[in-house]
Amino acid sequence: MKPNPRRRKVLAAAATVVAALAVSAAPATAATTAARPDVVQQRLDALLAETGAPGALGTVRSLDGRTRSYTAGVGDVATGAAVPKDGRVRVGSNTKTFTAVVVLQLVAQGRLDLDAPVERYLPGVVRGDGIDGNRITLRHLLQQTSGLPNYTLHLGDDVRRYEPRELLDIALRYPAEAAPEDHKWAYSNTNYILAGLVVEAVTQRSLGQEIERRIVRPLGLRQTYFPAPGDATIRGAHPHGYYRESADGPLVDITDMDPSWAWAAGQLVSTPSELGRFFTALLDGELLPPAQLAEMRTTTPAGEPFAAGSGYGLGLVSTPLSCGGEYWGHGGSIPGYETRVGVTADGRSATVTMTVQAPDKAAARKLEGVVDAALCR
Repeated sequence: MKPNPRRRKVLAAAATVVAALAVSAAPATAATTAARPDVVQQRLDALLAETGAPGALGTVRSLDGRTRSYTAGVGDVATGAAVPKDGRVRVGSNTKTFTAVVVLQLVAQGRLDLDAPVERYLPGVVRGDGIDGNRITLRHLLQQTSGLPNYTLHLGDDVRRYEPRELLDIALRYPAEAAPEDHKWAYSNTNYILAGLVVEAVTQRSLGQEIERRIVRPLGLRQTYFPAPGDATIRGAHPHGYYRESADGPLVDITDMDPSWAWAAGQLVSTPSELGRFFTALLDGELLPPAQLAEMRTTTPAGEPFAAGSGYGLGLVSTPLSCGGEYWGHGGSIPGYETRVGVTADGRSATVTMTVQAPDKAAARKLEGVVDAALCR
């Protein structure tokens, strides 16, 4: 989930530029039991040194069920305040998995049909050059195979609150990038805006309310929330988020930002531990019946922005591990924060956030390397 470069500049216009960073590590939740260096802490420290990110935080759950939290760097470069352990962050496109779960729960309840056209639920809404809601199904949306153009590439620099329908209308000004019948995979945030609009049309409730009652409350995720309209802040303890135009550019504080432009595709706020809890519960079958979970885990080969060898299911991504096997998650990139989460079939999990949006593919791959190291240790 990335706005275009001109929009990034405007979003950060009132922020302050900071020149120097200090790197420090906060104590972990579990006592150190051996003199051997902790590979996760080492990789987090190296991540900051290699990317210039001001801070990082994460949570790792081992096979024995023990959970350990990590921090590195500083949470506020202006004051030098520490990164809060398991603090709240904007999780970006990890929101897509929450949206997909709500859609699939409605499928399980018989209120939606994965292979029904979007036209059934939003009659007359999805029309454009090569775009027809009669040809695009809910499966196409969740699997990123609809061919719909990505609205975030066309947001421009108008910094304001957006309504979800406005975001869809921006996309519909542009021609389709492929026919849905071709099942060509291409990452487009528009797919999840449209999925969110379908949820609201069918339930007559806001997407935020549906995520709250169907996922957040049942799992006891007390630190996870869908920001209310106009809420540009992050509630509770959180590290500041920063933005830079290039890998060696100056940092600007972009913590406070209206996330309405991301909506169903990237608006959620959570913590590393609760994001790990969500994905673990999902894979354990706590949120979906077996049939819908199997649909979610049925993948097609994915390209950028995901790592080589990744597969995209219905809002769920599989990524190969360097030690063999795979992990499941999604990943999220939004101004101020870059987050990766991985959960394995045997119950291990790792969630890591750095407090700057990755300026390039190399930085994103380094963050994914921390997740891989945590799960393979």
